[in-house]
Amino acid sequence: MNGRDGRALARRKRWVGWSAAAVAALMVAASYAAVPFYSFLCRVTNFDGTPRRAVAPSSRVLAEKVAVRFDANVEPGLAWRFEPVQRTLEVKLGENALAFFRATNVSDGTLRGIASFNVFPEQTAAYFNKLQCFCFTDQELRPGEVAEFPVSFFIDPQIVDDKDTRDVRNITLSYTFHPLPTPKAGLAGQGAETTRPAPAREGSRG
Repeated sequence: MNGRDGRALARRKRWVGWSAAAVAALMVAASYAAVPFYSFLCRVTNFDGTPRRAVAPSSRVLAEKVAVRFDANVEPGLAWRFEPVQRTLEVKLGENALAFFRATNVSDGTLRGIASFNVFPEQTAAYFNKLQCFCFTDQELRPGEVAEFPVSFFIDPQIVDDKDTRDVRNITLSYTFHPLPTPKAGLAGQGAETTRPAPAREGSRG
């Protein structure tokens, strides 16, 4: 191999290396951008069984009830234990209800996460109204820290007027926490805000 061929081969190798590094960086960036994009899509379209965000409590309550089941998941890469404080709640249609989820950092380091959510059956999402939620907000837990997150909601009574949902009596609200990168030393408090979770309620530790 002459000198010209050797230089050409070296250039190709460098190009391949740079291309691979760029693809890896884009994949990492895309993984962290996926949750904010999902948040925007859900808020605009009720995509994938996403509840609506209500601006005021319900003023109409019916006698009919539904059982709301709560489901909690953690994406690989986030060393948290995440669970609903109550597995189910039976609520009247239009009744304002409050539920709690509990997260525990089981690692020896401070970790950050962000939660997404959906509702099943998906056709009930348009009638599942959230007044308060911890979704799509950065959360941070120190080693061993326990926090409880409230969810205030009601089921729109108009669910009984929809032929596709009038007979539904069981709804599942599911949350998934996704890992977020830990801020570098000296950069804490800069950039996007991180929400400190409310302290765990009495008796929630242990």
